[in-house]
Amino acid sequence: MNKVSVVILNWNGGEMLFRFLPSVLHWSTMPSVEICVADNGSTDQSVQILQEHFPSVRLILLGENFGYAGGYNRALKQIDSEYVVLLNSDVEVTEDWLEPMMDYLDVHPEIAACQPKILNYSQRDRFEYAGAAGGFIDRYGYPFCRGRIMSVVEKDRGQYNTIIPI
Repeated sequence: MNKVSVVILNWNGGEMLFRFLPSVLHWSTMPSVEICVADNGSTDQSVQILQEHFPSVRLILLGENFGYAGGYNRALKQIDSEYVVLLNSDVEVTEDWLEPMMDYLDVHPEIAACQPKILNYSQRDRFEYAGAAGGFIDRYGYPFCRGRIMSVVEKDRGQYNTIIPI
């Protein structure tokens, strides 16, 4: 059994894989990490790109497009790891993105899920709109994130370098 499987769901995202998968392979360096791409029935060159350029990646062929949740649900049935990371195909990871989370989960078995800070790809000193530094739901059912107030994202000044329940 692997310690961690990083699972990326893909549908016709060959260009995204070619662009962002190298960072995942380069910075996912802790022992016993498996990088998987679950292909949701792509009709572009995704499978060929993976086979030719990323032979170390485990390819899970789903055969048809089951959508986001359905694709992940089917892919996860084929994963045997202590921890699973669901990563979108348009994410560039950086050094130390994975190991601190896994170390924290090892020490705190009562924790079921975690996320890192997510910074904007084109403005790397600002939080990403969709996730920022932890997602919440207020008492009225509205989602919000640390690092984002409505449509305004904050600059990352280390103000959220803390571990809190989300």
